[in-house]
Amino acid sequence: MIEAIAAIGASAELAALAPAATTGSAAPAAPGFATWFSEQVGQVNTTLVQTDHEVQALAAGEAGSLHEVMIHLEEAKLSFQLLAQVRNRMLEAYQEVMRMQV
Repeated sequence: MIEAIAAIGASAELAALAPAATTGSAAPAAPGFATWFSEQVGQVNTTLVQTDHEVQALAAGEAGSLHEVMIHLEEAKLSFQLLAQVRNRMLEAYQEVMRMQV
């Protein structure tokens, strides 16, 4: 699962490397979708890594509460599912734009 997040993060990094369109004004540009998505990938990855460490600690008998570990595990699962759905919708929109005739 973490490898899948790393793959998504790699594609977000490529999107961040693309040159941004410059405007004539001196005002800073608002952060784009790629920046937001990259930040979200990082947050979800951090959540998954922390939850993985908690599960390992629970298996070793070092965790404080099974209840808290299960809550964190469910939160990580839901955040990953949300990120995957955003990615899927983004790809569907891109494919729809590519099918448009000009």
